[in-house]
Amino acid sequence: MRLFGKGKSEYYEELLQFLEENYEKPRICYSSALPGSYEESGASAAELEDDELLSVPRPLEKKAKSVCGPRPSANRPVFGSAPAPYSAAGMSEIERALQEADESFTEMLLRKIDEAGMKDSECYKRANIDRRFFSKIRSDKYYRPRKNVVLAFAVALKLSMEETEELLRKAGYAFSRSYKSDVIVEFFLRKGIYDIWEINDALLAFDQQTLGS
Repeated sequence: MRLFGKGKSEYYEELLQFLEENYEKPRICYSSALPGSYEESGASAAELEDDELLSVPRPLEKKAKSVCGPRPSANRPVFGSAPAPYSAAGMSEIERALQEADESFTEMLLRKIDEAGMKDSECYKRANIDRRFFSKIRSDKYYRPRKNVVLAFAVALKLSMEETEELLRKAGYAFSRSYKSDVIVEFFLRKGIYDIWEINDALLAFDQQTLGS
């Protein structure tokens, strides 16, 4: 396997500079458990150097004052009368609104594959995804994959940054400067480099999760 590092990739120094300018390393990790414990907040523990990993207890919250009042009657709802059941007309309006909702991640993915003139097999192989996993996504209109899978398809389809951000939104994600892996992938997308193996080499070099299944 190729290794990404100094003297082994023409983009190494450039990527280091991009990380320096764009990666926002978390400084404080609040702990909801015992003092000294670590709670993830935008980066893995391995990403935080010893002198920057601070664990402080969460601020004490003021106890809410209790408000006393008459005990609700067993025959009367606490928050007023119960809502009336939906009518057939009301249900049809809800169903119509759902049908007109924005396309899902799966729908956008399949549309982009068609627009690129790709075969499904060509796309999932470029994305480092196996056939069975792709079939699972294809058969479920509302499937929500992991973020690294979404980015793998963006690379396979050679999407622009704007298109990649839209595909991420369809799956409920967004790029974050607090995640080193996101900044690394963004670097390659902005450079127009869509070699998933080179991107994964770079991710591994910085101890990040690779793209694909």
